[in-house]
Amino acid sequence: MRYHVAGQSHRGAVRESNQDVVDWRVADSGDHALLVVADGMGGHQGGEVASRLAVDAVMESLGPEIAEASPDITDKAIRGNLERAFKLANERIVSRRSEDPRLEKMGTTLVVAWVSGNQAHIAHIGDSRCYSLRGSQAVCLTRDDTVVQNMLEDGSITAADVPNVPFRNVLTRAVGAVEQADPSYRLESLDEGDVLLLCSDGLTDSVPEFRWLEILKESDGMERTVQAMIDAGLANEAGDNVSVVLVTLEY
Repeated sequence: MRYHVAGQSHRGAVRESNQDVVDWRVADSGDHALLVVADGMGGHQGGEVASRLAVDAVMESLGPEIAEASPDITDKAIRGNLERAFKLANERIVSRRSEDPRLEKMGTTLVVAWVSGNQAHIAHIGDSRCYSLRGSQAVCLTRDDTVVQNMLEDGSITAADVPNVPFRNVLTRAVGAVEQADPSYRLESLDEGDVLLLCSDGLTDSVPEFRWLEILKESDGMERTVQAMIDAGLANEAGDNVSVVLVTLEY
Protein backbone atom coordinates (compact mmCIF):
# COMPACT_ATOMS: atom_id res chain seq x y z
CA MET A 1 0.00 0.00 0.00
CA ARG A 2 1.20 3.51 -0.83
CA TYR A 3 -0.12 6.89 0.16
CA HIS A 4 0.08 9.84 -2.22
CA VAL A 5 -0.25 13.16 -0.38
CA ALA A 6 -0.21 16.76 -1.59
CA GLY A 7 -1.31 20.03 -0.08
CA GLN A 8 -1.20 23.78 -0.47
CA SER A 9 -2.47 26.93 1.21
CA HIS A 10 -3.08 30.28 -0.52
CA ARG A 11 -4.22 33.62 0.88
CA GLY A 12 -7.04 33.74 -1.69
CA ALA A 13 -8.15 36.49 -4.03
CA VAL A 14 -9.06 39.12 -1.42
CA ARG A 15 -7.24 38.60 1.89
CA GLU A 16 -3.86 40.26 2.41
CA SER A 17 -2.60 37.56 4.77
CA ASN A 18 -2.98 33.82 5.15
CA GLN A 19 -4.31 32.59 8.49
CA ASP A 20 -4.55 28.98 7.27
CA VAL A 21 -1.84 26.40 7.94
CA VAL A 22 -1.53 22.94 6.42
CA ASP A 23 0.89 20.10 7.07
CA TRP A 24 1.21 16.35 6.55
CA ARG A 25 3.50 13.44 7.14
CA VAL A 26 3.80 9.90 5.81
CA ALA A 27 5.58 7.27 7.90
CA ASP A 28 8.75 5.83 6.40
CA SER A 29 7.13 2.41 6.73
CA GLY A 30 4.28 3.57 4.50
CA ASP A 31 1.71 2.26 6.99
CA HIS A 32 0.43 5.61 8.27
CA ALA A 33 -0.24 9.14 7.01
CA LEU A 34 -1.14 12.30 8.92
CA LEU A 35 -2.96 15.29 7.38
CA VAL A 36 -3.71 18.62 9.11
CA VAL A 37 -5.58 21.83 8.21
CA ALA A 38 -6.16 24.80 10.53
CA ASP A 39 -7.94 28.10 9.85
CA GLY A 40 -7.13 30.77 12.42
CA MET A 41 -9.41 33.49 13.75
CA GLY A 42 -8.99 36.56 15.93
CA GLY A 43 -7.71 39.18 13.55
CA HIS A 44 -4.70 39.24 11.26
CA GLN A 45 -2.07 38.50 13.89
CA GLY A 46 -4.16 36.32 16.19
CA GLY A 47 -5.38 34.01 13.44
CA GLU A 48 -1.91 33.39 12.11
CA VAL A 49 -0.54 32.68 15.58
CA ALA A 50 -3.39 30.35 16.58
CA SER A 51 -3.34 28.19 13.45
CA ARG A 52 0.44 27.86 13.53
CA LEU A 53 0.44 26.93 17.23
CA ALA A 54 -2.25 24.32 16.63
CA VAL A 55 -0.58 22.65 13.66
CA ASP A 56 2.83 22.67 15.32
CA ALA A 57 1.31 21.07 18.44
CA VAL A 58 -0.36 18.35 16.37
CA MET A 59 2.81 17.56 14.45
CA GLU A 60 4.85 17.58 17.64
CA SER A 61 2.40 15.27 19.36
CA LEU A 62 1.54 12.91 16.52
CA GLY A 63 4.66 13.01 14.34
CA PRO A 64 6.59 10.55 16.53
CA GLU A 65 3.47 8.41 16.97
CA ILE A 66 3.05 8.16 13.19
CA ALA A 67 6.71 7.28 12.73
CA GLU A 68 6.70 4.57 15.37
CA ALA A 69 3.16 3.15 15.08
CA SER A 70 2.87 -0.50 14.17
CA PRO A 71 0.53 -1.65 11.36
CA ASP A 72 -1.76 -3.27 13.95
CA ILE A 73 -2.21 -0.26 16.23
CA THR A 74 -5.75 -0.24 17.61
CA ASP A 75 -8.46 2.22 16.68
CA LYS A 76 -8.76 3.12 20.37
CA ALA A 77 -5.07 4.00 20.57
CA ILE A 78 -5.23 6.24 17.48
CA ARG A 79 -8.30 8.04 18.79
CA GLY A 80 -6.59 8.60 22.12
CA ASN A 81 -3.53 10.03 20.36
CA LEU A 82 -5.72 12.41 18.36
CA GLU A 83 -7.52 13.62 21.47
CA ARG A 84 -4.22 14.30 23.24
CA ALA A 85 -2.99 16.29 20.24
CA PHE A 86 -6.08 18.50 20.32
CA LYS A 87 -5.65 18.99 24.06
CA LEU A 88 -2.05 20.10 23.55
CA ALA A 89 -3.03 22.49 20.76
CA ASN A 90 -5.72 24.02 22.96
CA GLU A 91 -3.33 24.44 25.89
CA ARG A 92 -0.68 26.09 23.70
CA ILE A 93 -3.14 28.68 22.34
CA VAL A 94 -4.70 29.43 25.73
CA SER A 95 -1.25 29.89 27.25
CA ARG A 96 -0.07 32.20 24.47
CA ARG A 97 -3.25 34.26 24.62
CA SER A 98 -2.78 34.82 28.36
CA GLU A 99 0.64 36.34 27.66
CA ASP A 100 -0.53 38.92 25.12
CA PRO A 101 -3.77 40.95 25.39
CA ARG A 102 -3.66 41.59 21.64
CA LEU A 103 -4.36 37.90 21.09
CA GLU A 104 -7.36 37.65 23.43
CA LYS A 105 -9.80 36.68 20.67
CA MET A 106 -7.64 34.17 18.86
CA GLY A 107 -8.55 30.57 18.17
CA THR A 108 -8.57 28.21 15.24
CA THR A 109 -10.43 25.47 13.48
CA LEU A 110 -8.55 22.19 13.31
CA VAL A 111 -9.18 19.06 11.25
CA VAL A 112 -6.81 16.11 11.43
CA ALA A 113 -6.88 12.78 9.62
CA TRP A 114 -4.70 9.84 10.65
CA VAL A 115 -4.84 7.24 7.89
CA SER A 116 -3.81 3.76 8.96
CA GLY A 117 -4.07 1.01 6.37
CA ASN A 118 -7.41 1.69 4.70
CA GLN A 119 -8.93 3.37 7.76
CA ALA A 120 -9.18 7.15 8.14
CA HIS A 121 -9.45 8.41 11.71
CA ILE A 122 -10.85 11.95 11.49
CA ALA A 123 -10.95 14.46 14.36
CA HIS A 124 -12.05 18.07 14.12
CA ILE A 125 -13.25 21.24 15.82
CA GLY A 126 -14.66 24.16 13.85
CA ASP A 127 -15.73 24.35 10.22
CA SER A 128 -12.68 23.14 8.33
CA ARG A 129 -13.84 19.92 6.74
CA CYS A 130 -12.86 16.44 5.62
CA TYR A 131 -14.43 14.83 2.56
CA SER A 132 -14.29 11.47 0.84
CA LEU A 133 -14.14 11.74 -2.95
CA ARG A 134 -15.27 8.48 -4.46
CA GLY A 135 -16.47 8.09 -8.04
CA SER A 136 -19.14 10.70 -8.62
CA GLN A 137 -19.65 11.56 -4.95
CA ALA A 138 -18.11 14.05 -2.56
CA VAL A 139 -19.21 13.04 0.94
CA CYS A 140 -18.59 15.38 3.86
CA LEU A 141 -17.30 13.39 6.85
CA THR A 142 -17.37 16.23 9.39
CA ARG A 143 -20.05 18.43 10.92
CA ASP A 144 -19.48 22.18 11.04
CA ASP A 145 -19.34 23.67 14.54
CA THR A 146 -21.24 26.80 13.49
CA VAL A 147 -24.36 28.70 14.44
CA VAL A 148 -25.78 28.22 10.95
CA GLN A 149 -25.31 24.44 11.15
CA ASN A 150 -27.31 24.41 14.38
CA MET A 151 -30.03 26.42 12.66
CA LEU A 152 -30.13 24.00 9.75
CA GLU A 153 -30.51 21.07 12.09
CA ASP A 154 -33.25 22.62 14.21
CA GLY A 155 -35.19 23.69 11.12
CA SER A 156 -34.81 27.44 11.62
CA ILE A 157 -33.46 27.79 8.08
CA THR A 158 -33.08 25.70 4.93
CA ALA A 159 -29.95 25.10 2.89
CA ALA A 160 -31.16 27.72 0.40
CA ASP A 161 -31.14 30.32 3.20
CA VAL A 162 -27.51 29.78 4.21
CA PRO A 163 -25.88 32.26 1.76
CA ASN A 164 -28.13 35.00 3.14
CA VAL A 165 -27.33 34.42 6.82
CA PRO A 166 -24.98 37.26 7.84
CA PHE A 167 -23.34 35.28 10.66
CA ARG A 168 -23.05 32.00 8.77
CA ASN A 169 -19.34 31.65 9.57
CA VAL A 170 -19.64 32.23 13.32
CA LEU A 171 -18.18 29.21 15.13
CA THR A 172 -19.70 27.51 18.15
CA ARG A 173 -16.40 25.79 18.96
CA ALA A 174 -12.77 26.61 18.19
CA VAL A 175 -9.44 25.30 19.46
CA GLY A 176 -8.07 27.75 22.01
CA ALA A 177 -11.52 29.21 22.70
CA VAL A 178 -12.96 26.31 24.70
CA GLU A 179 -12.08 24.93 28.09
CA GLN A 180 -11.99 21.34 26.89
CA ALA A 181 -10.95 20.76 23.28
CA ASP A 182 -12.76 17.46 22.78
CA PRO A 183 -12.79 16.86 19.02
CA SER A 184 -15.57 15.23 17.09
CA TYR A 185 -14.36 11.87 15.79
CA ARG A 186 -15.21 9.61 12.88
CA LEU A 187 -13.74 6.40 11.51
CA GLU A 188 -14.09 5.94 7.76
CA SER A 189 -13.03 3.01 5.54
CA LEU A 190 -11.30 3.83 2.26
CA ASP A 191 -11.13 1.80 -0.93
CA GLU A 192 -8.29 1.85 -3.42
CA GLY A 193 -8.49 5.01 -5.48
CA ASP A 194 -10.56 6.92 -2.93
CA VAL A 195 -9.36 10.43 -2.18
CA LEU A 196 -9.54 12.00 1.27
CA LEU A 197 -9.73 15.81 1.12
CA LEU A 198 -9.15 18.19 4.02
CA CYS A 199 -9.89 21.86 3.42
CA SER A 200 -10.66 25.24 4.94
CA ASP A 201 -13.89 27.07 4.20
CA GLY A 202 -12.09 29.14 1.60
CA LEU A 203 -12.47 26.16 -0.75
CA THR A 204 -16.00 25.13 0.22
CA ASP A 205 -17.26 28.72 -0.10
CA SER A 206 -15.68 29.35 -3.51
CA VAL A 207 -15.70 26.07 -5.46
CA PRO A 208 -18.76 23.77 -5.59
CA GLU A 209 -18.24 20.13 -4.73
CA PHE A 210 -19.16 18.85 -8.22
CA ARG A 211 -16.26 20.91 -9.57
CA TRP A 212 -13.82 19.14 -7.23
CA LEU A 213 -14.77 15.82 -8.81
CA GLU A 214 -14.30 17.25 -12.29
CA ILE A 215 -10.89 18.59 -11.34
CA LEU A 216 -9.92 15.23 -9.88
CA LYS A 217 -10.75 13.49 -13.17
CA GLU A 218 -9.07 16.16 -15.29
CA SER A 219 -5.82 16.43 -13.33
CA ASP A 220 -2.81 14.13 -13.43
CA GLY A 221 -1.52 13.47 -9.92
CA MET A 222 -2.28 14.82 -6.48
CA GLU A 223 -0.05 17.90 -6.78
CA ARG A 224 -1.76 19.07 -9.96
CA THR A 225 -5.16 18.34 -8.48
CA VAL A 226 -4.42 20.50 -5.45
CA GLN A 227 -3.10 23.31 -7.64
CA ALA A 228 -6.17 23.14 -9.88
CA MET A 229 -8.49 23.37 -6.87
CA ILE A 230 -6.60 26.40 -5.55
CA ASP A 231 -6.70 27.97 -9.03
CA ALA A 232 -10.45 27.38 -9.23
CA GLY A 233 -10.91 29.17 -5.92
CA LEU A 234 -8.86 32.12 -7.13
CA ALA A 235 -10.76 32.22 -10.42
CA ASN A 236 -13.97 32.45 -8.40
CA GLU A 237 -12.47 35.29 -6.34
CA ALA A 238 -12.25 33.34 -3.10
CA GLY A 239 -12.93 35.79 -0.30
CA ASP A 240 -10.98 33.78 2.26
CA ASN A 241 -7.76 31.81 2.44
CA VAL A 242 -7.94 28.57 0.46
CA SER A 243 -6.27 25.42 1.78
CA VAL A 244 -6.38 21.84 0.49
CA VAL A 245 -4.66 18.61 1.50
CA LEU A 246 -5.34 15.38 -0.40
CA VAL A 247 -4.38 11.75 0.14
CA THR A 248 -5.15 8.70 -1.95
CA LEU A 249 -4.06 5.12 -1.45
CA GLU A 250 -2.92 2.42 -3.84
CA TYR A 251 -2.45 -1.25 -3.08
